[in-house]
Amino acid sequence: MPEQPEFCMVWPWTFFWTIWYFVMLFMIYVYRLSLNYRDHLITVSMFLNTLTPKFYVALTGTSSLISGLILIFEWWYFRKYGTSFIEQVSVSHLRPLLGGVDTSTPNNSNTSNGDADSNRQSVSECKVWRNPLNLFRGAEYNRYTWVTGREPLTYYDMNLSAQDHQTFFTCDSDHLRPADAIMQKAWRERNPQARISAAHEALELEDCATAYILLAEEEATTIVDAEKLFKQALKAGEGCYRRSQQLQHHGSQYEAQHRRDTNVLVYIKRRLSMCSRKLGRTREAVKMMRDLMKEFPLLSMFNIHENLLESLLELQNYADVQAVLAKYDDISLPKSATICYTAALLKARAVSDKFSPEAASRRGLSTAEMNAVEAIHRAVEFNPHVPKYLLEMKSLILPPEHILKRGDSEAIAYAFFHLQHWKRVEGALNLLHCTWEGTFRMIPYPLEKGHLFYPYPICTETADRELLPMFHEVSVYPKKELPFFILFTAGLCSFTAMLALLTHQFPELMGVFAKAFLSTLFAPLNFIMEKVESILPSSLWHQLTRI
Repeated sequence: MPEQPEFCMVWPWTFFWTIWYFVMLFMIYVYRLSLNYRDHLITVSMFLNTLTPKFYVALTGTSSLISGLILIFEWWYFRKYGTSFIEQVSVSHLRPLLGGVDTSTPNNSNTSNGDADSNRQSVSECKVWRNPLNLFRGAEYNRYTWVTGREPLTYYDMNLSAQDHQTFFTCDSDHLRPADAIMQKAWRERNPQARISAAHEALELEDCATAYILLAEEEATTIVDAEKLFKQALKAGEGCYRRSQQLQHHGSQYEAQHRRDTNVLVYIKRRLSMCSRKLGRTREAVKMMRDLMKEFPLLSMFNIHENLLESLLELQNYADVQAVLAKYDDISLPKSATICYTAALLKARAVSDKFSPEAASRRGLSTAEMNAVEAIHRAVEFNPHVPKYLLEMKSLILPPEHILKRGDSEAIAYAFFHLQHWKRVEGALNLLHCTWEGTFRMIPYPLEKGHLFYPYPICTETADRELLPMFHEVSVYPKKELPFFILFTAGLCSFTAMLALLTHQFPELMGVFAKAFLSTLFAPLNFIMEKVESILPSSLWHQLTRI
């Protein structure tokens, strides 16, 4: 065995004696402070004896008031932002000052790559999507406002719609056509009346398809009036589409015009099919949607298949619903609550009429029942907010114009249109009621790991609060527990308020209790000091007092 260097033999002893030296200095310092302990204790006792009960009442009352104000602020901040203000300040500001290290920082390239993939997935899942079943502003949203006095749409939601309209209905060559130039400015207007006036101004120049669209969406007060305007828009839109189709290969400018005219035509036909659906002509609506999907198969941004699924469910044409799901419920395609819950409804329909939880617990689940339960668990994992609306545990509101997949906004949009289809299938809601909560046992930590999907994104609550109106209580998943500081301040406020009340009512008794408490609190320290004085010689104490 090789001989160890000399410094390896010496440094442990050096380290030991250094530590011992500092420990002795600390002990001498503590002993020196403790020499005058009794004198200080006597002074403190005399001061406490001179205090009146009113002082204790004022002290405890002030403490209760301050802790109560902190509690109110913490509760308001938690309700609005979903986190504790004190905890947020501690993590964001105090932890770096104290030298805290973020343990989540990756230490190697593999970890960083995994985190980057996770972040990209989180961003994609928190993307806001256009609601394929969005209502008409003039004929539906505005009527709700006239009746209730509440605004069903948020500014953030309407701003996203304005951006969509500018993307779909405008292009760089709009300045070449006066009506399109006016509409380009109209889509940027925030005032609804200014937009409507601009649309009428554009129609005075020529038949403008986008002007008819704006009037059908915002000025028409009934679905019948909206349908008439959309039919006029269709006539104008088809003419523009045919002209731009012939010129699309003549340059990038004409190609942009053709792309814009295609978006306008698809939008008009989709909204016309929705008008037919709302007016009870469901078969006509289904035909229009099928023709539209065949004519423009690449324009999946409008999610027309979700409109088709809802219309087919209204017709109770479950075979065609299954055929649509077979095409769009694919692992390579993005999922939605409509896809997942419609698949669960079809499987539940096969067993729900005869399902009984008591019988299932005795004999076990059959293969068909197991498939239905697994489909429900899959749907609930994708969007856990939907069952509360389908089971009418939460009240529905008008769906927003944009939704966040896996969020509360998507759950509202789905349940608003599909609740009637679940009620129509006998026993489907009963099966959902008995089985949906079992999903959470399979994913105890949904923010960290999912079962069939990616972990549940943590950004849904913030985005849903922007999309949904203030009068709606946003559903939060997973349910957040009250922060520690809210519980702490609540306990502190209650305790100090109780002390103030007792001190005011029973001053003498509380004085005796306070003295007994202080005596008990200082008893261990007195015991230690007596032991130290009995062990150490008095000459040492005399020398220490002169240091």
